[in-house]
Amino acid sequence: MYILALNCGSSSLKYQVFDANTKTPIISGNVEKIGSADSFITQKIPEGTKHTKEIPMKNHEKALGVVLAMLEHDSIDLTKINGVGHRVVMGGDKFASSIKINDDVIRTINKLSPLAPLHNPPALCGIITAKQLLPNATQIAVFDTAFHQTMPDYAYRYAVPSAWHRELGVRRYGFHGTSHMYVSKRAASMLNKPANECNLITMHIGSGASATAIKNGVSVDTSLGMTPLSGLTMGTRPGDLDPGVILYVMEQLKLTPSQMQTHLNKSSGLRGITEQFADRRDIEDNRFTNDKCRLAMDIEIHNVKKYIGAYMAELGRTDALVFTAGVGENDDLLRDKFCRGMEHMGIKMDFNKNKGLLARNGAGESVLSTPDSPVKIFMIPTNEELVIVEDTLAIMNGTYNPNHLEMDYSFAPKPSAYATAQSTFKNAQRLQQQTQKTAAQHTK
Repeated sequence: MYILALNCGSSSLKYQVFDANTKTPIISGNVEKIGSADSFITQKIPEGTKHTKEIPMKNHEKALGVVLAMLEHDSIDLTKINGVGHRVVMGGDKFASSIKINDDVIRTINKLSPLAPLHNPPALCGIITAKQLLPNATQIAVFDTAFHQTMPDYAYRYAVPSAWHRELGVRRYGFHGTSHMYVSKRAASMLNKPANECNLITMHIGSGASATAIKNGVSVDTSLGMTPLSGLTMGTRPGDLDPGVILYVMEQLKLTPSQMQTHLNKSSGLRGITEQFADRRDIEDNRFTNDKCRLAMDIEIHNVKKYIGAYMAELGRTDALVFTAGVGENDDLLRDKFCRGMEHMGIKMDFNKNKGLLARNGAGESVLSTPDSPVKIFMIPTNEELVIVEDTLAIMNGTYNPNHLEMDYSFAPKPSAYATAQSTFKNAQRLQQQTQKTAAQHTK
């Protein structure tokens, strides 16, 4: 039996096929430039064999058809795909957990599309197409926003007229929740603590970026808001911005809301500052010769440090700072800059250990802090697809628990493992005390 994990972006479609028994990926792939004449698909099997085909794909419906044909080409029996897990960016406050898709769920996702106009429509297209092409497979929706539904009202409400919240749903929802949840479980395992005893700051930094404060295992605050535009400086999105700027620029340049939306989503952030680059690698390569690149780096570093400091104040005790996603996992220079000068706050990076440590070169979960650092620093490669697959399987099997702290994830710390670690620690403490007592007696 197979589970297919789908992630439909505005012009892309990422997918992985998992063996349902071992929960391991068999095939992965990516369709890019959907809607363009030069769209293409790249598929990879575990042995490392890759093939790329240029095929015109005018929409996600056509793209998913091509994906299934490619899977059959690589010997995947489509009749054995029993479940399809869909990443859905916006679930609003309607979905606090993953859910089996029916007509009501589809209608609700569609109603939420104005809150995520670049993300929900393609996800919806993927859902409808998968139902048509794989009619016997169970379809499951896994929401980016679900993990953040534990935020208290003082963290998710904006100081705007209450009627906006009541009638329009204006509030902070947060995103990247599946990633933040996954790395929080792995961090708990690395700390040898139950997830519900861990206070963490998780930094999902890729083209899009978000910081999350996790207290006792649950999200209590996050940097992205009602839309994926606020918070940290991103590749093409601005992060925190005075709303008055938007009103002023729209008036001065006579922009429509649609035009402003394009500027905020596509031509702001690092690209807006440099007027050229959205990729951190290009910015870093040019930082000594291009002052705009130097400034873009400085702004991003400044904003990341602000959020780390704010969330440490919010959490009180902080057990670990976690870096994940494309930049968090693979940009040792930025990780260095984010942590440098934070020693007075208990964040002590081992800069030699951090240097050259990249997930794309095979580095796995890593401790980047010094042994005496009060706040541990971790690099943890994210695995949103595994969360999607495990939620899909659990719902299909009737074992799903909407409370993620009580859900039996394969990647979460097990009580038995924690008990063993605690027992070992206590035995070591007893042995140390006994040794000290014996030494004291000999001294007498």
